[in-house]
Amino acid sequence: MTTAVGAAGTAVPSDRKVALFQSFSGLRSASSVPLARQLNALSLSSISSSSSSSSSLVVRAVSTPIKPETAAEPKRSKVEIIKEQSNFIRYPLNEELLTDAPNINESATQIIKFHGSYQQYNRDERGTRSYSFMLRTKNPFGKVPNQLYLVMDDLADQFGIGTLRLTTRQTFQLHGVLKKDLKTVMSTIIRNMGSTLGACGDLNRNVLAPAAPYARKDYKFAQETAENIAALLTPQSGFYFDMWVDGEKITSDEPAEVVKARNDNSHGTNFPDSPEPIYGTQFLPRKFKIAVTVPTDNSVDIFTNDIGVVVISNEEGEPQGFNLYVGGGMGRTHRLETTFARMSEPLGYVPKEDILYAIKAIVVTQRENGRRDDRKYSRMKYLVSSWGIEKFRSVVEQYYGKKFEPIRELPEWEFKSYLGWQKQGDGGWFCGLHVDNGRIGGNMKKTLREIIGKYHLNVCLTPNQNIILCDVRNAWKRPITKALAQGGFLETKHVDTLNITAMACPALPLCPLAITEAERGIPDILKRARAVFDKVGLKYNESLVIRVTGCPNGCARPYMAELGLVGDGPNSYQIWLGGTPNQTSIARTFMNKVKVQDLENVFEPLFYYWKRKRQSKESFGDFTNRVGFEKLQEWVDKWDGVVKPPARYNLKLFADKETYEAMEEMAKLQDKSAHQLAIEVVRNFVAAQQNGKAE
Repeated sequence: MTTAVGAAGTAVPSDRKVALFQSFSGLRSASSVPLARQLNALSLSSISSSSSSSSSLVVRAVSTPIKPETAAEPKRSKVEIIKEQSNFIRYPLNEELLTDAPNINESATQIIKFHGSYQQYNRDERGTRSYSFMLRTKNPFGKVPNQLYLVMDDLADQFGIGTLRLTTRQTFQLHGVLKKDLKTVMSTIIRNMGSTLGACGDLNRNVLAPAAPYARKDYKFAQETAENIAALLTPQSGFYFDMWVDGEKITSDEPAEVVKARNDNSHGTNFPDSPEPIYGTQFLPRKFKIAVTVPTDNSVDIFTNDIGVVVISNEEGEPQGFNLYVGGGMGRTHRLETTFARMSEPLGYVPKEDILYAIKAIVVTQRENGRRDDRKYSRMKYLVSSWGIEKFRSVVEQYYGKKFEPIRELPEWEFKSYLGWQKQGDGGWFCGLHVDNGRIGGNMKKTLREIIGKYHLNVCLTPNQNIILCDVRNAWKRPITKALAQGGFLETKHVDTLNITAMACPALPLCPLAITEAERGIPDILKRARAVFDKVGLKYNESLVIRVTGCPNGCARPYMAELGLVGDGPNSYQIWLGGTPNQTSIARTFMNKVKVQDLENVFEPLFYYWKRKRQSKESFGDFTNRVGFEKLQEWVDKWDGVVKPPARYNLKLFADKETYEAMEEMAKLQDKSAHQLAIEVVRNFVAAQQNGKAE
C-alpha cells in the first residue's frame, strides 16, 4: 500500500478500505480485488504534458514509497483460525468421527456446527459425562414434506430421546444422537428430502417465512423468496456431502435466477477462484438470520433478524418488490452493557428482480466488515450500530451496484398464530396445532405420525414452535379432528391464552450455555401467572406474551416479550418488560436476580395495577412503557398483597311498575328520586328491627 501525502502534510492511506472501514483484512484470495480497492481514495489532478510553463504546475498530491508494512496481523478469534485451517469445514471433524471416543475435540465441535449439530452432555448427571449430539434441520419457511416428517419421527425413536423439538426458527431439533450414529442419522435425513447444512455455524441459518399455506400470491411469493435466499446462501464446497454421504451430491435443481445471482461478480462480491464464492475460507463472522413476510403478518418476529424482508404488492395483489430491514439480533452477555439486543431498522426498497443481489450485498458487507476478533461483537447488529444506517446503506449500495429506493409505508403488524382449522384458499384446509414449548412426544407424537402417515400430509413448522397440517381435504376434517382429540390435542379455544403466545428454549439439561431452567420451568411459571391473573381479577381471555430463556443468548426471543424471563443464575431470572403483543417494541431490563420462588412478588403488583390503571384495551407491554419503570419498581417494593374490594350488593327494589310509580310520586314531594327514597325506607326499617321497635 502506498501513502498519499496531501497539502496539509497529512498521511492518507490510499487504500480506502483501511482508511474508512477499519475492517478485518485478509479474507480474499490474491486473485480477487476487493471493491474498496476499486475506488479512488484521492483524486489527483492530471498534469498536461502541453503545459506552457513549469510555474503553472500545481502539485495536488505526491505518492511516495514507504517501507514494507510491519504492523501485526489483525487479531482474530480462535474460531477464525479453526475455520481457516479446516479445508472448507472438513478438518479435524473428518478425523474425529473415526475415533472410538464418544466425543470430538474442541476444534471439531466448532466445525460440526456448520454441518448442523452441537455436541452436548446431560448436565443432570454427575460423574463421567455422557456425550451426545443435537441435530437441527434446515427447513425454509418451516416446510416439511410428508416423507421427511415420518423419517424424523423414526429417527427420534431409533437414535434420539424419543421426542422431536420444534424450534423458534421453524426447524426440528433431534436430541441425544450418539457419535457412532451420526453418519447414519445425517445420511438418512439427506436421502429423505432433508438437510442440516448451515442450521448452525457462522453462515446463514434457516430462513423464516409465514408457515400458513395460504393460496394468496403474496404468501406464496414470500415462501418462494425464502427458499431462493436459502439456496443462494447455501455453502457450495461440498464439505457436507463429503462428510455424510461419501461425496454424493444429493440436491434438487436450483432456479436459474439463484445460480445467476450467486455467480455474479459485477461489484466485487465474490471470491472468483474459491469453492465458496460468497463465503470464502472464513465464512461469516457469526451466525446470520433472515426472515421474509408479508405486510401485517409478524408471525416471524421480523425485527429480530439480521435482515428482514417484507413483500410489497400492488393493489391487484401482485408482488412488486421488498422492504428491507437490517441490524436485528437478540444475543447479549450479562453485565456487559456493550452487548445488547437490537431491533432492525429500515434500509430501503428493492424491486423483486433485485432481491437476491441486495441480500448478497448485505451479507458481503457483513463478511468484509464484521468483527472477527471478539465473537461477542461479531453479529451484524454491532456493525450497523457502530456505523449508523447511512454509512451501512452506502457501503451495501457499492456491492449492490444501485441506490436503494425509499422504504414503502406499511400497515400495523399483528402476531398470527394460525391455530385451528382455516381455509387455504385453494379448496383445501390447514389445521394449526398448539405444541407446548415445541416438544412433540408420547401420545401426541404417536397421534401425529398416524394422521400424517395415513393422509399423506405435508406439514409446516411455525416460528412459535407449533405445527400445521397442510392440504387437508374437506372429507378428512372430521376424522382428523376426532383423532387429534383422542391424542390429547386441545382445540384452540381450550388452550390457555398465556400458553398460545409463550415460548421457551430447551435450556437444561442438554444445552451447555443454560444457566437455569426454561422449557422444563415454563409450564409451572405459566400456571402461577394464571393464578395471579385470577387473584387480581384479570379475565381468562386476557393475556400477555411471556418468553423464558435459560441464558442471555435469547433463542426464544425474550427481549421482544411483554414479560421476558432471562436466566441469570441458578433458579434465578432477569425480568424484562416493555415488548408488545405484535413484537414491534424491544423490552428493557426491569429487575435482576429474581429467584423463581419469588416471582409472585413481582407478578402480583404488576398485574394488579395493570388491571386497575390501564387505559382502554391497553396491553401489558404498552402499560409498562407508559407508566415507567420507576413507578413499577415503587409498586413492587411497597407491595403488601391484593386489597379485597368492599362487598357490593345489587338490590332489586321494585318488583313491579305500579310500586315504582307510587314511590316516584312520594319522592317528588321530598325532592328525591324513587331509588333514594326506597333506600331510605329500607334503612329505616332495618334500624327499627334492630332496635326492637318494629310492629
